[in-house]
Amino acid sequence: MAPELWTPGYAGPLEELVERIHREIERFAGAEGVEQAYVQVELVDGSRFALHSLSAEPGSGFVTIRPYPEDSPESPGALIVPVGAIKRIELDRAEDQRARFGFSLPSR
Repeated sequence: MAPELWTPGYAGPLEELVERIHREIERFAGAEGVEQAYVQVELVDGSRFALHSLSAEPGSGFVTIRPYPEDSPESPGALIVPVGAIKRIELDRAEDQRARFGFSLPSR
């Protein structure tokens, strides 16, 4: 029998989770005084990607992450992963050599 998917500390809809992550990224960039944050995701398998965007689609426990292909030539154009596969999300200033990898927040 396969273990159940565990979502750490979050039981609500994925749209709300992704919106909260977007707000935190926006707050971080504002507090750091930069136009965009550099966002990197680490999955439980140890793979890491500089993120262009994060989407709550397709839902049902899955999110879509779009990495920057320039960050790593073997990076896929998009990954649909169970939210429980995300080990952590790192935020940093998108400046200097990282400026071209700034996270794109959705239009409001």
